[in-house]
Amino acid sequence: MEVSRYHRFLRVSLVIVALLLVFDSGVLFPITKVLSDNTLQYLGSVGTGVFASVPQNEINTLTAQISERERALDARESQLQEREIAARRYETTSGPDYSTYIISFILFILSVLMVLNYAMDWTRVKQGYYAKQVS
Repeated sequence: MEVSRYHRFLRVSLVIVALLLVFDSGVLFPITKVLSDNTLQYLGSVGTGVFASVPQNEINTLTAQISERERALDARESQLQEREIAARRYETTSGPDYSTYIISFILFILSVLMVLNYAMDWTRVKQGYYAKQVS
């Protein structure tokens, strides 16, 4: 039986997803679960900011008022960002860890596909072997 690229890809992806599941679940080292949870929390709290500025020139007489308003808007924006980050945070121990479930499901699907693939290859080779013997 010949090993194709597809078989290699299935085996490599199965190993990678299994290692990812072990890392995410924290089975071997509990620190990896904390690292995974903190990464998810960080990715959930990343925000974007928009900054606007007015270039100073000699004609503009309201530069002082504009810079004062910009400082006030920056203060409001930082307060708003803090509230958004606080609203996006979640307790890591309060709910179920969906990432572990999703990775487990993907690992199960890959395992089933790999077993089916080898079973079909085995039956195909066996049918070819019997066909050669009968002829």
